[in-house]
Amino acid sequence: MSELDHIIRKSRDARNGGFGVLSTGEKLAAALVLNRPDWLASMDYTLAEAIDRVGAQWLALIPQAARVLEHEAEQAQDDARQ
Repeated sequence: MSELDHIIRKSRDARNGGFGVLSTGEKLAAALVLNRPDWLASMDYTLAEAIDRVGAQWLALIPQAARVLEHEAEQAQDDARQ
């Protein structure tokens, strides 16, 4: 599994209620992917601290992971309308 796939899978888990079972780094990455500053605050992390903690390699993948999950959400909405 690629790092991108890992981040996407963990972000899906977090979005679907599995936030508690993730590692700290995975939680922070998921919060960034899903644009959830409230999750960062609940973990007592600032945006800058979260960025530092996830590291450059994962940080570079977050925009792409966010786009994948946004596309999935749009597809689900389209399917629900049909």
